Amino acid sequence: MENSLKKTALRMIPYGLYVLTAQAGEDKTAAAAVSWVTQASFEPPLVVVCVRVASFTHQVIQESGAFALNILGKEQGQLASTFFKPVVHEGNQLSGTVYRSGTTGSPILEGCPAYLECTLVGSLLEGDHTVFLGEVVDAGVQTEMVGRPDDHILWVKDLGEKIFYGG
Repeated sequence: MENSLKKTALRMIPYGLYVLTAQAGEDKTAAAAVSWVTQASFEPPLVVVCVRVASFTHQVIQESGAFALNILGKEQGQLASTFFKPVVHEGNQLSGTVYRSGTTGSPILEGCPAYLECTLVGSLLEGDHTVFLGEVVDAGVQTEMVGRPDDHILWVKDLGEKIFYGG
Protein backbone atom coordinates (compact mmCIF):
# COMPACT_ATOMS: atom_id res chain seq x y z
CA MET A 1 0.00 0.00 0.00
CA GLU A 2 1.34 3.39 -0.94
CA ASN A 3 1.29 5.60 2.15
CA SER A 4 0.43 8.85 0.32
CA LEU A 5 -2.59 7.23 -1.37
CA LYS A 6 -3.81 5.81 1.93
CA LYS A 7 -3.42 9.19 3.60
CA THR A 8 -5.29 11.00 0.80
CA ALA A 9 -8.12 8.47 0.77
CA LEU A 10 -8.56 8.60 4.56
CA ARG A 11 -8.60 12.41 4.46
CA MET A 12 -11.61 12.23 2.14
CA ILE A 13 -13.77 11.14 5.10
CA PRO A 14 -15.59 14.28 6.35
CA TYR A 15 -15.11 15.18 10.01
CA GLY A 16 -17.07 17.50 12.24
CA LEU A 17 -15.41 19.11 15.25
CA TYR A 18 -16.65 18.65 18.79
CA VAL A 19 -15.45 19.23 22.33
CA LEU A 20 -15.59 16.03 24.36
CA THR A 21 -15.86 16.59 28.11
CA ALA A 22 -15.93 14.35 31.17
CA GLN A 23 -15.81 14.71 34.93
CA ALA A 24 -14.55 12.13 37.45
CA GLY A 25 -14.98 13.11 41.06
CA GLU A 26 -14.29 16.64 42.25
CA ASP A 27 -10.82 17.09 40.80
CA LYS A 28 -10.69 15.44 37.37
CA THR A 29 -12.20 17.52 34.59
CA ALA A 30 -11.25 16.75 31.00
CA ALA A 31 -12.01 18.44 27.69
CA ALA A 32 -10.56 17.87 24.25
CA ALA A 33 -11.36 18.66 20.64
CA VAL A 34 -12.35 15.47 18.80
CA SER A 35 -13.51 14.65 15.31
CA TRP A 36 -13.91 10.86 15.10
CA VAL A 37 -17.61 10.78 16.04
CA THR A 38 -20.72 9.12 14.62
CA GLN A 39 -24.20 7.99 15.57
CA ALA A 40 -24.37 4.20 15.95
CA SER A 41 -28.03 3.41 16.76
CA PHE A 42 -31.48 4.99 16.79
CA GLU A 43 -32.96 2.86 19.57
CA PRO A 44 -31.41 3.13 22.01
CA PRO A 45 -29.70 6.32 20.81
CA LEU A 46 -25.97 5.51 20.70
CA VAL A 47 -22.95 7.51 19.60
CA VAL A 48 -19.36 6.46 19.02
CA VAL A 49 -16.38 8.64 19.83
CA CYS A 50 -12.73 7.67 19.42
CA VAL A 51 -10.24 8.93 21.99
CA ARG A 52 -6.45 8.64 22.06
CA VAL A 53 -5.47 6.08 24.71
CA ALA A 54 -2.63 8.20 26.10
CA SER A 55 -4.88 11.21 26.77
CA PHE A 56 -6.18 12.50 30.10
CA THR A 57 -9.68 12.62 28.57
CA HIS A 58 -9.49 8.86 27.96
CA GLN A 59 -8.62 8.25 31.60
CA VAL A 60 -11.45 10.46 32.89
CA ILE A 61 -14.07 8.82 30.63
CA GLN A 62 -13.00 5.39 31.86
CA GLU A 63 -13.19 6.52 35.50
CA SER A 64 -16.49 8.39 35.21
CA GLY A 65 -18.35 6.11 32.82
CA ALA A 66 -19.87 9.17 31.14
CA PHE A 67 -19.07 11.96 28.70
CA ALA A 68 -20.64 14.93 26.93
CA LEU A 69 -20.22 15.75 23.28
CA ASN A 70 -20.41 19.53 22.83
CA ILE A 71 -21.25 20.21 19.19
CA LEU A 72 -19.39 23.22 17.79
CA GLY A 73 -20.96 25.77 15.45
CA LYS A 74 -19.61 27.08 12.14
CA GLU A 75 -18.16 30.21 13.77
CA GLN A 76 -16.39 28.39 16.62
CA GLY A 77 -13.07 27.53 14.95
CA GLN A 78 -11.14 29.50 17.54
CA LEU A 79 -12.93 27.67 20.35
CA ALA A 80 -12.00 24.34 18.74
CA SER A 81 -8.35 25.45 18.65
CA THR A 82 -8.49 26.19 22.37
CA PHE A 83 -9.32 22.54 23.07
CA PHE A 84 -6.52 21.13 20.88
CA LYS A 85 -4.24 22.08 23.79
CA PRO A 86 -4.21 20.98 27.45
CA VAL A 87 -7.18 22.46 29.31
CA VAL A 88 -6.94 24.87 32.23
CA HIS A 89 -9.78 24.32 34.72
CA GLU A 90 -10.63 27.34 36.90
CA GLY A 91 -13.97 27.49 38.74
CA ASN A 92 -16.74 27.03 36.19
CA GLN A 93 -14.47 27.62 33.18
CA LEU A 94 -12.43 25.34 30.95
CA SER A 95 -9.68 27.33 29.23
CA GLY A 96 -11.82 30.44 29.59
CA THR A 97 -15.08 28.84 28.36
CA VAL A 98 -17.95 28.84 30.85
CA TYR A 99 -19.60 25.50 31.50
CA ARG A 100 -22.26 23.94 33.70
CA SER A 101 -22.46 20.39 34.94
CA GLY A 102 -24.87 18.22 33.01
CA THR A 103 -27.02 15.39 34.30
CA THR A 104 -24.08 12.95 34.13
CA GLY A 105 -21.74 15.47 35.76
CA SER A 106 -19.94 16.07 32.46
CA PRO A 107 -19.29 19.72 31.56
CA ILE A 108 -21.72 21.31 29.09
CA LEU A 109 -20.06 24.27 27.37
CA GLU A 110 -22.05 27.48 27.14
CA GLY A 111 -22.40 28.86 23.63
CA CYS A 112 -22.23 25.58 21.74
CA PRO A 113 -25.24 25.02 19.46
CA ALA A 114 -26.02 21.60 20.95
CA TYR A 115 -24.78 18.83 23.19
CA LEU A 116 -25.28 15.13 23.87
CA GLU A 117 -24.68 13.56 27.27
CA CYS A 118 -23.86 9.89 27.29
CA THR A 119 -23.25 7.05 29.68
CA LEU A 120 -20.57 4.63 28.62
CA VAL A 121 -22.03 1.28 27.50
CA GLY A 122 -19.04 -0.23 25.73
CA SER A 123 -15.52 0.26 24.48
CA LEU A 124 -13.06 -1.31 22.10
CA LEU A 125 -9.32 -0.71 22.33
CA GLU A 126 -7.52 -1.10 19.01
CA GLY A 127 -4.48 0.79 17.84
CA ASP A 128 -3.77 4.11 19.53
CA HIS A 129 -7.44 5.01 20.16
CA THR A 130 -10.34 3.50 22.11
CA VAL A 131 -13.75 3.43 20.50
CA PHE A 132 -16.16 4.51 23.24
CA LEU A 133 -19.86 3.68 22.78
CA GLY A 134 -22.18 5.96 24.70
CA GLU A 135 -25.93 5.86 25.20
CA VAL A 136 -27.46 9.32 24.89
CA VAL A 137 -29.20 10.06 28.21
CA ASP A 138 -29.69 13.81 27.76
CA ALA A 139 -29.44 16.28 24.89
CA GLY A 140 -29.98 19.94 24.32
CA VAL A 141 -30.08 22.51 21.55
CA GLN A 142 -28.82 25.89 22.74
CA THR A 143 -29.07 27.78 19.43
CA GLU A 144 -32.04 28.32 17.15
CA MET A 145 -31.64 26.26 13.98
CA VAL A 146 -32.82 27.34 10.53
CA GLY A 147 -32.49 24.77 7.75
CA ARG A 148 -30.57 21.54 8.07
CA PRO A 149 -29.04 21.01 11.52
CA ASP A 150 -25.80 19.71 10.00
CA ASP A 151 -25.36 22.98 8.08
CA HIS A 152 -24.65 24.64 11.43
CA ILE A 153 -21.75 22.47 12.62
CA LEU A 154 -18.06 23.18 12.38
CA TRP A 155 -16.19 20.87 10.02
CA VAL A 156 -12.44 20.29 10.07
CA LYS A 157 -12.31 21.68 6.51
CA ASP A 158 -13.75 24.98 7.83
CA LEU A 159 -10.42 25.57 9.62
CA GLY A 160 -8.58 26.09 6.33
CA GLU A 161 -6.91 24.43 3.38
CA LYS A 162 -3.90 23.21 5.39
CA ILE A 163 -5.79 21.60 8.31
CA PHE A 164 -6.52 17.87 7.97
CA TYR A 165 -7.41 15.01 10.27
CA GLY A 166 -7.02 11.37 9.48
CA GLY A 167 -4.56 9.54 7.34
